[in-house]
Formats: sequence, C-alpha cells, structure tokens
Amino acid sequence: MALLETTDVTSAPARRGKGGLFFLLGPAFVAAIAYVDPGNVAANLTSGATYGYLLVWVLVAANFMAMLIQYQSAKLGLVTGKSLPELLGERLSTSGRRLFWVQAELVAMATDLAEVVGGAIALNLLFGVPLPLGGLIVGIASMALLAVQNRRGQRHFESIIIFLLVIITVGFLAGLVLSPPDPAGVLAGMVPRFQGADSILLAAGMLGATVMPHAIYLHSQLAKDRHTDARGTPERLAHILKATRWDVIIALLLAGAVNIGMLLLAASTLEGVAGTETIEGAHAAIVESLGPVIGVVFAVGLLASGLASTSVGAYAGATIMNGLLKVRIPLLTRRVISLIPAIGLLWLGVNPTWALIISQIVLSFGIPFALVPLLRLTSSKELMGIHRDRLPLRLASLVSVVLIVALNGVLLWLTFTGKA
Repeated sequence: MALLETTDVTSAPARRGKGGLFFLLGPAFVAAIAYVDPGNVAANLTSGATYGYLLVWVLVAANFMAMLIQYQSAKLGLVTGKSLPELLGERLSTSGRRLFWVQAELVAMATDLAEVVGGAIALNLLFGVPLPLGGLIVGIASMALLAVQNRRGQRHFESIIIFLLVIITVGFLAGLVLSPPDPAGVLAGMVPRFQGADSILLAAGMLGATVMPHAIYLHSQLAKDRHTDARGTPERLAHILKATRWDVIIALLLAGAVNIGMLLLAASTLEGVAGTETIEGAHAAIVESLGPVIGVVFAVGLLASGLASTSVGAYAGATIMNGLLKVRIPLLTRRVISLIPAIGLLWLGVNPTWALIISQIVLSFGIPFALVPLLRLTSSKELMGIHRDRLPLRLASLVSVVLIVALNGVLLWLTFTGKA
C-alpha cells in the first residue's frame, strides 16, 4: 500500500539482523480485534439483512482508513518511544488531561460494555446461560487472558489473541461456504451510494463500529512495548517500521475480510428475513437457513470475539489512564472495575441490542478526540523528524478524519433529533 510510506534507509545487515519480518508481527493483530468485536457483528449483519450488498463499499473504505490510522498510531509509538496518551498528557494542562481522560475513559467503558454483552449473548446462544452470568463468565475468562499478558509477556498474549482471531474468522465466514454471495451483487455494492436516510444512518454506525478510539490509543503502546529496541539505530527503526507496515496491512486485511464476509453472509442468507435486527434473531435465521452446525460455529466466533475484544479493551483502558493521569492500575484490577457496569446492565435486564447501540453512540463522541491529535502529532516534523507523515499520507489521513467525523456527526444528529 503506497500510502503506508517507506523510509529507504534500511541496510542489508539490518534486514537480515535481529527479528525477521515474520517474528516482528503481532501488535496490529491485537489492535485488529477491535475491528471484529460484537458491535461490528451487529452493524454488519443488520446492513446485509436490510440492504443486501448496498453498503459493501462502506466497509471497504472504512478498512482502508483503519489501515492508515493504525499505522500512524504504531509509527508514533515507535518513533517517539511514547504512546499517544503519554504524548497528550505531556502537552495538556492538568485540567485538560483530566477532562480528556474522562471522555477517553467513557469510550473505553462503552467499548467494554459492547464486548461483554456480545460474549454473554454467545454463551446464551451456545448453552442457554443467562445473560448476567454469561457476562460474568466472559469477564473472568478475560482476566485469565490478561494474566497471561502480566506473567508471560506481550508476545504470549499476542499469540492467544491471534488464535482467537483465527476462530473469529472461521466462525463468521464458515456460512459463506454454504451460501456464497452473488458476484454481481458484490460488484454493485462497491459503488458508493445510499438508499434513503436510514441507510446513511446505518453507514455511519458501521463506520463508528469499525474505527475504534481505544484501538488508536492502544496501538502506539503495543508497538513501543513490543519493539523496545526500535530507536537503537536509524537502520533498526526503519526495519521495525517496515515490519509494522506489513503487520498493519495483514492484520487489517484479515479483519476487513471478516467484516465484509459477515455482511455478505447476511446479504446472501438473511436479506428480507424478519427479526434479524438483533444478533439473536440473525443467529436464529442463520440456523434456519444453513443448519445448526453453522449456527454453532457462528456463536463460537461471537464468543471468541467477545473474549478477545474485552481483554484488549481493558488493556487499552489501562494505557489511557497511565498515559494521561500517570496512574498505574494492575490490568486485573482494571478488568474487575470495568466489568461492573456491563454486568449491572445485564442484571437489570436491559435489552442487549439496545446496549450495543448506546455503546456505539458513545464511541462516536470519542472518535475525533483520538484522530485529530494523532494526525497533528504524526505530521509534526519537530516530533517525528524524517518519519513525519509525507504529503500523500497527510492528505489521505485528513480526508479520512473529515469523513469519519462527518459521518459520526450525522449518526449523532439523526439519533438525537429522532430521525433515525
């Protein structure tokens, strides 16, 4: 991808030296989990079931934007040796840091809510587990995953997340084997267009579910923690940046394939079927159309999505707090605290689909707070030096930021004016 710019200073010894490209992959796969969480499942299934192939182009565009944004976040962490929250914490006043943390924390909690709810729905579909108990089980399982990160290090955590990503991929794409999409419909869906105000609203929701603020904050931390030697020499940094480009491209292509595959599955199987506006209803329709085996595989993919994404969300929340407030809370403690709101809502009997919708609205508020500072920092020659974003990347990123903020503004306006 040409816009993921190169810096041609890598020497032959650096290319052959410590850490071949394959062994340097990993951080982007953790960040990519945010792009296949239960919020994405709900948005993509609704899109396919309601409008068929109409909005395929939205996911293609969103995935391209995600590649640019996640690469910039990772590059920022590698070049500066600091995460995005740390850099913001250094540049904001005390009151500014606290206010910024409040909105970022609300975003992280909203994300966690969607992910715990999604995992609870999966356990209910698979085993009939009541939603509050399912949410608690998901929370405990995510604690086990975070314990791996605490005790065994980031590399082992990445390996588990990549394994779960494989399960998610199989779970959400298996149905396409039995119900392949219409090639002509897919091609038609690549043409940008809408079909009334409701399709604009759904497109904004799909974009909001794809570009996640907490993944932007986290990726800079993941990259710098994994590649602690990146700033040793210019040649080493160039080598790590090259590996990071491939890391982002491969991970986000996989996440994009999963998202598009979910939409295509819904378009080929669920279009026009009543009751598919919820995950439970979509699952029932999939079982009806493709059989119980595909239904089980889909639910397993949803469970893996909830487990992986809620662990990554807790990791992101700790990164945000440490960078902005200089307060370190153990990941497991953080997991317990952030689990309480989700379990509470499930215990009160709140409609899980409604909870997912509310979480996406909250996320919409947080997107510009992450994207605008990221664009400004990676464009700074003083901060980034020769690794400053070049003009094509700056322009592409600016267009992405404007489009994302505008579409999420439309989502919020339609929601609060009652026109949704």
